[in-house]
Amino acid sequence: MQFATLARYFEELEATTSRKALIQILARLFGEVSPAEIGEVVYLCQGRLVPFFQPLEIGMGEKLVAEGIGQAYGATREEVLRRFGKLGDLGLVAAELADSRISRLATEAGGLDVSEVYNCLYQIATATGSGTVERRLGLFAGLLARLDPISAKHLARIPLGRLRLGIGDPTILDAFSQAKAGDNSLRKPLERAYNETSDLGLIARTLWEGGLPAVEAIGIQVGKPIRPALAERLPSAEAIVAKLGRCAAEPKLDGFRCQVHKDGQEIRIFSRNLEDMTAMFPEIVASAQADVRARSAIFEGEAVAYNPESEEYRPFQETTRRRRKYQVEEMAQELPLKLFVFDVMYVDGQNLAPLPYVQRRKRLEEIIGPSEVLEVTPHILTDDVQALNAFFLDSVQKGLEGIVAKKPDSVYQAGARNFNWVKLKRAQASQLQDTVDCVILGYIYGRGKRAAFGAGALLVGVYDEENEEFATVTKIGTGLTDEEWREVRARCDEITVEQKPARVSSILVPSVWVEPKVVIEVLADEITRSPVHTAGRQNGEPGYALRFPRLVSFRGDDKRPEDATTVREIVEMYGQQAALRSKPGEGPDETG
Repeated sequence: MQFATLARYFEELEATTSRKALIQILARLFGEVSPAEIGEVVYLCQGRLVPFFQPLEIGMGEKLVAEGIGQAYGATREEVLRRFGKLGDLGLVAAELADSRISRLATEAGGLDVSEVYNCLYQIATATGSGTVERRLGLFAGLLARLDPISAKHLARIPLGRLRLGIGDPTILDAFSQAKAGDNSLRKPLERAYNETSDLGLIARTLWEGGLPAVEAIGIQVGKPIRPALAERLPSAEAIVAKLGRCAAEPKLDGFRCQVHKDGQEIRIFSRNLEDMTAMFPEIVASAQADVRARSAIFEGEAVAYNPESEEYRPFQETTRRRRKYQVEEMAQELPLKLFVFDVMYVDGQNLAPLPYVQRRKRLEEIIGPSEVLEVTPHILTDDVQALNAFFLDSVQKGLEGIVAKKPDSVYQAGARNFNWVKLKRAQASQLQDTVDCVILGYIYGRGKRAAFGAGALLVGVYDEENEEFATVTKIGTGLTDEEWREVRARCDEITVEQKPARVSSILVPSVWVEPKVVIEVLADEITRSPVHTAGRQNGEPGYALRFPRLVSFRGDDKRPEDATTVREIVEMYGQQAALRSKPGEGPDETG
C-alpha cells in the first residue's frame, strides 16, 4: 500500500465524527492491506510503531519536528515556527510548505509505500549514539521531502502523537470484523485475544494470516500485559452479600496497580494503563527475581508507599512520587514500596485465568515466598454482613479506600468490568458515596485572577462504553490550587484540537476542546439530572450531572481515559443515592 493512500484514509477519518462511519472507513482501509503490512498499518493508525506497552518512542518533539520540516522544504526554523504559531499544528505547517514547495523528489519518486515509511520511522526511533539528533533529522526530513502535502501533514503528526483520527481500540476491533466477515460476528473472539495480549497489531497479523482459528489459539503470553479485570461498585456490605452471597473480601489499596511478568530473571512491570514501569520500581524487580517460586509467572497487585515500622500506608499523593525516570534509586530509599499481591493469572506455562478465584488464590500463596516487598493481600471468606462490615471498617481505619469483594468461583476475565469483583469504598464527607474518575474534554477561559492561568473552568466527562465515547457530566471551577490550574493548562496545551473530538458527546461548547486523555479524580456532593449534560441522556430524558464537583487529584498516571467511571456506573450511583435517601434518618438534609 502506498503511504499516500493511507494518508488519504487518515484525512477521511479526521473529518468524520460518526463512530459507525469510522468503522466503515477503517474496514475499507484494512480490506486493501496485505498480511505483510497489516500490523504496520494498525500501529500507524494508533500513532505508534509498536504496541503501547513497548517503551519505544520516535524521539522527536515539537522543536525537532519543526526543524525537520524546515530542512525538508528549505524553510528557515523561524518561518516554520511563525507558521506553527499561526496554525497551531505542525502537520498543517508541513502540508502548507509541501504544497508551495513540492520537491523534485516528491514528484519523481512515485510515492513511498507504507513499509518504507514505517521502517524509516523505526530507524529514527532506534537511533542511538553520537550524532543521533542529526541522524533523526536527516531521516525525517528525507521522508517529508518525498511525500505529497496530505501525506506530509499526517507524517509530521505521528512523532508528536497527535494524529487526531478519533478512533479507539474497540473501533479498530469492530473494523477488523467488518473487513473480514462483513459484520460484527468476529468481535467477541477478537476482543478476548486483545484483552489477553493488549496488541492490536498481533491480532491483525494473526487474523490476516491464519483466520479466526489462529486468533482463537492466541493466549496469555509472558511479556504482553493482560488488560486488567475491573470491579463494579455497591453501596454497602448488605448489598454485596445480597448480590454475591458468600464472597472473598480483600482490602482496597490506593496505589499503583502493577502487573508483574516474570520470565526467569527477566522481570517486566506494567501499569493499569499498560505502560512499562519496570525501571521505576527496582525493589519490586529484585523481589520478583528472588522471592517468586516459579520460573515464569504473571501476577498483579497494588504497589503503595508503606512504612513497615509503623505499619502505615502512605497516601496516594506520596506514592505517586515514585513515578519518575530519574533519581529512581534515591527515591526508592526515601519512599520504599510494598506490592500487595491479589491475583495470579499464569504460572510455568499454565493459564490460570479460567480457574476459580479460590484456586488462583491458593496457587498465589504457593508461589509468593517470604519477602519484605511482596505480600499476598489478606482476605476473609464470609457471607455474614456483620463480618464483612467489620472487615470494611478495619480497612478504613487503617487509612485504606475500603474493600473489594470477589465471587469465590469467578474466573479472571481480562478487560471486563462486572460483578465478579465489587468494590465498597469509604463514604466521603458528602452525600455521594464515592469519588468519580472523569476525563477533561475542554476548558473555559478564566476571568479575573484565573485569566492568568488561561483556564477558569473545566468541562469533564465520563466514558460511555456502549457508544465508545465520552459524555459530559459536569463543569469544575473549584478545588484547584493556582499550581493545579497551571498544570491543567500545561497538560491541555499539548492536546488541544480545533473542533469537538469525534469521541466526545456534548451539548456545551467550551472555549477550547482537548483530546480526551487527561483523567482526574472528582468528588461531588451528589448526582442530579441535567438537561445540559449528555451522560445517560436518551429518548429526550435529561442526562446526569455531578453537583458541586471538586478536583481531588490527577489520575492520568495510572488510568487510561477508557478506565474512567462509566455512564452506566453514574446511573447506578444515582439509583444507590436515591435508595439511601429513602431510608429513614439517612440521605441529605433537604432543609439545608
